[in-house]
Amino acid sequence: MVHHRRGLRRLLKDDDLLAAIDAGWRTAPLSAQRNAMLTYAIKLTNEPGEMIENDVVTLREAGFTDRDILDIVEVTAYYAYVNRIADGLGVTVESWSEEEEETTANDFAAGMSSTD
Repeated sequence: MVHHRRGLRRLLKDDDLLAAIDAGWRTAPLSAQRNAMLTYAIKLTNEPGEMIENDVVTLREAGFTDRDILDIVEVTAYYAYVNRIADGLGVTVESWSEEEEETTANDFAAGMSSTD
């Protein structure tokens, strides 16, 4: 999670929830729908050959549309792909700090990029 922390922080807009997820998503105060999505994504990542139709049915029962499920599968597969490329090339994890994130967010909010 360290590598994608900034993006997740931007999406959640909730540092307490981010800390809870970082400590362990299974015990974080997530909705049943988010738990279903993450359970599915973990299984697809770790055991892709074990996926069955009922896994998709579980997502539908949690309130996801077929389009939502396609998005979940595509994002999960994309991250698996990118992470394997990074691992294969020996790419190291960048450092991250809240101060850096706040500066980036402030620059973005002001309509500037941090490289200007």
